[in-house]
Amino acid sequence: MIRFITAGESHGKGLTTIIDGFPSNLKIENEYINFHLKRRQMGYGRGLRMKIETDTAEILSGIRFQKTLGTPISLFVKNYDWENWIDKMTPGKQETEVEKITVPRPGHADLVGVTKYNFNDIRNSIERSSARETAARVAACSIARRFLEEFGISIGSFVENIGGIFPKENFADKLFNDKLPKNFNGWSLSEKSDKSSVRVLDKDQEEKIIRKIKSAKKNGDTLGGTFYTVATGVPVGLGSFINYDTKLDAEIAHIMMGINAVKGVEIGTGFKSADAFGSVSHDEIVKKNGLIVRKSNRAGGIEGGISTGLPIIVRAAMKPIATLMSPIDTVDLSTMKQIKARRERSDFVAVPACAVIAESMLAWVLAKFMLQKFGGDSIEETKDNYNSYTENINKRMLKNFKK
Repeated sequence: MIRFITAGESHGKGLTTIIDGFPSNLKIENEYINFHLKRRQMGYGRGLRMKIETDTAEILSGIRFQKTLGTPISLFVKNYDWENWIDKMTPGKQETEVEKITVPRPGHADLVGVTKYNFNDIRNSIERSSARETAARVAACSIARRFLEEFGISIGSFVENIGGIFPKENFADKLFNDKLPKNFNGWSLSEKSDKSSVRVLDKDQEEKIIRKIKSAKKNGDTLGGTFYTVATGVPVGLGSFINYDTKLDAEIAHIMMGINAVKGVEIGTGFKSADAFGSVSHDEIVKKNGLIVRKSNRAGGIEGGISTGLPIIVRAAMKPIATLMSPIDTVDLSTMKQIKARRERSDFVAVPACAVIAESMLAWVLAKFMLQKFGGDSIEETKDNYNSYTENINKRMLKNFKK
């Protein structure tokens, strides 16, 4: 079982994560982690914080000579803005007067946080509920992503829409209809979408989205959107139909909903399948070149909670950022009077970054299920188990059903 935990506040000294359960001898380069941390900070419409922070991870333990030891891995991501917040965020004795925040923002964790944890300063809720924490998640999940690459599993993403602006031709249709190039891999989506400032695959759509972001920014407003995350090279057989908490799709939905501001998750055609006949919703099974294959991939690579071997397709919806420069109504908790919500330095759009975070979280789930199935104390042992399974899977099925 692999696991990770993060610690740290948005304007604290930094973010720490501890990752446990990966086999030994997995090669990890610091630059690899930092590459994906940098991708998390990209995207037109991000706030001033991205100009302050240049996220890099310091490896504190668990890796020697660029290889995992099989022991817990600890990483640290420094907050450069900490220097400006020492008096406000010191873990030691308070030496200066600090203004208490009493005006909660609708759509954020401000009000529910102070209610649940009995705080008298909303700052205590803001710091940990901030999406800044996702930098530590991306760092941790880079280990999982690197692990998956050893087995040919590749993950990428692209933004489908921002502010209701969709492309004329949605690439997702090709994913569902299995009209993909033979050499298609998930990462190729990110290679292309990363070239766009809003991580879309259509140039005309990009220009329209940027205009809308500029308009939202001028009006002090924010935007949300939807994005796809795709994993290729996933073997048949990850997950289980036996119990609710062993289903692969259930775990994916759970971890995606844990990303800040994500309000909806679909696997495959998702909600569209609810409007279609079963005859056009399911993926027909046919024999081709002596192998059993599917005509389509509307299930998004998962049936009965188990991976089918086709690309895993996850769609998620991110709501607009809760902090508005033209605030909406709220209540000042110190006076209980109606007032406009407070402003906090924030993004105008973060959908492109959210998609990168989703790549990381999907990588974590797949690595977890891979290790559950194939085990191994070293990467060599895991590979041996994996190769034995994948090389003989068709032979075993034919033998079991041979008359």
